[in-house]
Amino acid sequence: MYAMGYTLNIMTLGALAAAIALIIDDAIVVVEQIHRTHEEHPGRPTRELLSGSVSYLLPAMVGSSLSTIVIFLPFALLSGVAGAYFKVLADTMMITLACSFLVTWIGLPVVYLLLPAEKHMSLDNEKDEDAGEEQVKSGAWVRWFITKPWLSVGFALLITALAWLASQHLETGFLPEMDEGSIVLDYTSPPGTSLEETDRMLREAEKTFIDVPEIESYSRRTGTQMGFFITEPNYGDYLIQLKKDRKRSTTEVIDNIRKRFEGSQPAIRIDFGQVIGDMLGDLMSSTQPIEVKVYGTDQKQLQDLAREVGTIVEGVAGTADVFNGINVAGPTVNIETNDQAMALRGISPQDLQSQIQTQLQGTAIGALFERQQLTPVRMVYAHAASTTMADLGQAQIFLPGGKLIRAGEVSTITVEQGTAEVERENLQLMVPVTARLDNRDLGSVMADIQRAINEGVHLPQGYHISYGGAFKEQQQSFRELLMILLSASLLVFTLLIFLFSDLRVAALMLLIAVLGVSGCVLALYLTNTPLNVGSYTGIIMIIGIIGENAIFTYLQYAHNRAKQGVDDSLTYAIGTRLRPKLMTALGAIIALSPIALGIGTGAQLHQPLAIAVIGGFVVALPLLLIVFPTFLRVVAK
Repeated sequence: MYAMGYTLNIMTLGALAAAIALIIDDAIVVVEQIHRTHEEHPGRPTRELLSGSVSYLLPAMVGSSLSTIVIFLPFALLSGVAGAYFKVLADTMMITLACSFLVTWIGLPVVYLLLPAEKHMSLDNEKDEDAGEEQVKSGAWVRWFITKPWLSVGFALLITALAWLASQHLETGFLPEMDEGSIVLDYTSPPGTSLEETDRMLREAEKTFIDVPEIESYSRRTGTQMGFFITEPNYGDYLIQLKKDRKRSTTEVIDNIRKRFEGSQPAIRIDFGQVIGDMLGDLMSSTQPIEVKVYGTDQKQLQDLAREVGTIVEGVAGTADVFNGINVAGPTVNIETNDQAMALRGISPQDLQSQIQTQLQGTAIGALFERQQLTPVRMVYAHAASTTMADLGQAQIFLPGGKLIRAGEVSTITVEQGTAEVERENLQLMVPVTARLDNRDLGSVMADIQRAINEGVHLPQGYHISYGGAFKEQQQSFRELLMILLSASLLVFTLLIFLFSDLRVAALMLLIAVLGVSGCVLALYLTNTPLNVGSYTGIIMIIGIIGENAIFTYLQYAHNRAKQGVDDSLTYAIGTRLRPKLMTALGAIIALSPIALGIGTGAQLHQPLAIAVIGGFVVALPLLLIVFPTFLRVVAK
């Protein structure tokens, strides 16, 4: 990680925590193999047993490690914000798994040698071997299942059907959401509101914060925002820090603050978010998860359509902070020249503009060199900042002969109400209607919005609507993740073919791995966890994890197939692998449980991934212990 320039952050630490479940998998398999070999051959020296156990497992260890590493290679295809997040996770996992293989292969046997040796009874070697094999082969339940293939077929069809039904009702999102314990409140007072008036309105609204017991502290910026870029005086934001020992979630506190703030200052438009989510929004096309873009040719008609779309979006359950996208600028001062009067006095419109600009904004007349840089010198009239409309009409204008006249003698000065800002995308006029989510998932809210807009909005010719924001990023990421899933499955399949040189066995292992995805989907549905980039990553991981476990089972089966029949070999292989499979599954579930339960700061970011992997492990047990040997028996015969 140091060589690649990575730091310890939420993504890398989360990847290390998730990788523990895979690291202990390799360690358990090796230690169990050594321990079982001791049980089967109690009379042999430990050094000899270690050498034999590691040599026997080495091909399977290489194959299993590669099967979990190659699934992360296609993550290079992931782009956008999701790619920036989860490429780091994938790279960290690959580094950790590679180190795990080396430690398990080289370091673990050395540590085992240093441990105190157990004393075993001195018995005849042949007798001990026979007794050990008889003890392992006692698996009548395995033989009962593998001779009834309809049970395995029924189980596979059942979990597939349940997963398909669950997927129809599964919530969907983009990036995993976190309860950060802090709130960003963006506000906009009416156009043209002065800095002083905006400050007065906000001071009144801040009095409502006292009634929210979860607020620990807050700070406000007016005329600037989180990025510290200068904005208009009626724009700004709050950064609200919540108490750690609170009973309500951040979402519930936001709903309370929104209700109180809008009740105090209804004229101020507000928008809520969290710090990380707000920063991620700055990296996307929109800071809001919901964005409906209306394109057309006429600005007035676009605004009417945007208001109509905004009303529809506001009526959809699960939306909040809806904004119709019409940004009205402050009042505009128009100076309309009287060409006849100006011609009589010998002054041009350019002269009039230059003199009024000098009075209001000043004119750069030179530069002063100081501290290794040039500082411009600006000439401006006194009290320019406090000029009123009446003062502007009485402004003195110099004529070519040196005479002074009032600006109102050669021009008409009027004030226009604020006009809407014009926004373009790809050279087309566009108005973006935005909103945030309120206790609903992104996928279902967007489905309702699209349905309502298709039914309620009739677009004239030349006008069209597209959807941006987090929804657009989600759709792009899901397409890329589907490609990654297919690529990872193909890589695992290719690896299995090279490892066993048997197309049917490789296809069977891949089928078992794909069936394990149903466990991920069911776990997400039962825990009400949305399908997002994090949980999708867990689904991809389970393909390699199940493939890894299938490799060890088949290796044991193939090793005994030369001297035993198919049924005996399968019974022996499953009986032998039962203990390590249960240990690895339970160990992985226990290791992932703190993340799945969301314990600790930042754990919620990886919570969907952990839940998906745990669900895959649970379903993988009957698949590997019953379905896989049953199907393998059919293929072998």
